[in-house]
Amino acid sequence: MAHRAATTACPLSAALAETRALVDSALDRLTQLSDGCPPRLAEAIRYCLLAPGKRLRPTLVLWSAEACGCHAEAAMPAACAVEMVHTYSLVHDDLPAMDDDDLRRGRPTCHKVFGEANAILVGDALLALAFETLARGIRPAETAVACMAALAEAAGATALVGGQADDLAAAAESNGERLDVAALESIHRRKTGAMFVVSMRLGSLVARAGPAQCNALEEYGRKLGLAFQIADDLLDVQGDEAAAGKRVDKDSGHGKLTFPRLLGVEESRRRAERLIDEACGELAPFGAAAERLEALARFVLERNR
Repeated sequence: MAHRAATTACPLSAALAETRALVDSALDRLTQLSDGCPPRLAEAIRYCLLAPGKRLRPTLVLWSAEACGCHAEAAMPAACAVEMVHTYSLVHDDLPAMDDDDLRRGRPTCHKVFGEANAILVGDALLALAFETLARGIRPAETAVACMAALAEAAGATALVGGQADDLAAAAESNGERLDVAALESIHRRKTGAMFVVSMRLGSLVARAGPAQCNALEEYGRKLGLAFQIADDLLDVQGDEAAAGKRVDKDSGHGKLTFPRLLGVEESRRRAERLIDEACGELAPFGAAAERLEALARFVLERNR
């Protein structure tokens, strides 16, 4: 990509579409795997990774880098690595032993098409490919190392994986009734929020941003991530399955405690709106360079999938 993505004068939908197309093209290139990969596994990897998606997390990587004055092209390997980790987590979360979902991104889930064993292997392969992509694509080497450390932490036992473990435990324990708002937020700051925060961190790392910029972008990601989860919970209660591309009204059936279940729909929406306002406030030091990040945050509450 030899140019910056669409300017803020361009509607958000067009900017998102352009960025998504660039990410999809990069992901397509990165999954042209060698002959050593069994064809069925290669097919399953591409089925999951290239499925129609929002590409929200890689967009955050690219737009945070641009907000710090860096061309998005330099951050594309980091953007793709985040999407690989995100997709791996979805493939594994959908398994019968986890959330047991049969629809993802408008299509049957990986294990429904390729079987449980292949779905597990797809997740394993995507996780490895994410770090290979960072190691080969990010320069200089010290920046690649910093990016790998940040992504490993966000994907690990104290963040993404730990959040999922607590989420499963809460659903199994008294139908989730023992959780309060603080505990629910703790789960989702790790399960969902950690990937939003690391997306912002990776963009700022590639851009070699200063500490103040890094901290502001990470706070934006932290607040946006929690607002996104609340919006996701609201979609599960009120959304349309065809638009969402996944089953709706499934969390209650799994005994999961969600924000609408704990706080009610209206209070959940108000909480998400406050978080979005606070997230946008973190962008003030960036001025016009962060206008698209602000527009994206506002979009989170309006989305239908």
